Amino acid sequence: MKFILGKKIKMSQIFDREGNVIPVTIIEAGPCYVTQLKTKDKDGYEAVQIGFERLKEKKMTKSKEKKPFKYLREFRDEIKNYQLGQEITVSIFKEGDLVSVSGISKGKGFAGAVKRWGFSGRPATHGMKHEERTLGSVGSSTPSRVIKGKKMPGRAGGERVTIKNLEIVKVEPEKNLLYIKGAVPGSRGTLLEITTKNRNSTAT
Repeated sequence: MKFILGKKIKMSQIFDREGNVIPVTIIEAGPCYVTQLKTKDKDGYEAVQIGFERLKEKKMTKSKEKKPFKYLREFRDEIKNYQLGQEITVSIFKEGDLVSVSGISKGKGFAGAVKRWGFSGRPATHGMKHEERTLGSVGSSTPSRVIKGKKMPGRAGGERVTIKNLEIVKVEPEKNLLYIKGAVPGSRGTLLEITTKNRNSTAT
């Protein structure tokens, strides 16, 4: 399993050898450092915790003196291949690798059902007035209440999203950059988890 943390820089495009345009997301990934190795005997499972983006001294607190990183994430993997303090860079990936990218999607605020769920809305004619984007009926006379889980207006976006099978089209180890084909979750500066397999990771 390969994994690394990074930040979304921007979307762009590059050209392949045949002159075809490839839309890409540029990600500044790593370097990350192994901060903890969790074992079955002590923690009940094996996992590797890595840190990304070192904190400046003035921003460090007593609780972060041992792990002076802004971001910490752990990934389930065999710990025999890792050592404390080990550096992880984009050089572990190569062009053509398929990866899963996880991040927090853009927050869209309070949205109606048409925008949030893709509802078609109400007719613009036949007695309707000012209801083109309304929800419509939300329940029946029995049981005389709105059923739990009904798709309704509410807060949209701002959720953890994972996109699988994205292709790495270019790697620049000297700049810590990954060029991934297509779009990934979040806005510029969003923290991203890039893995070669869809494994769960947890914040600490």
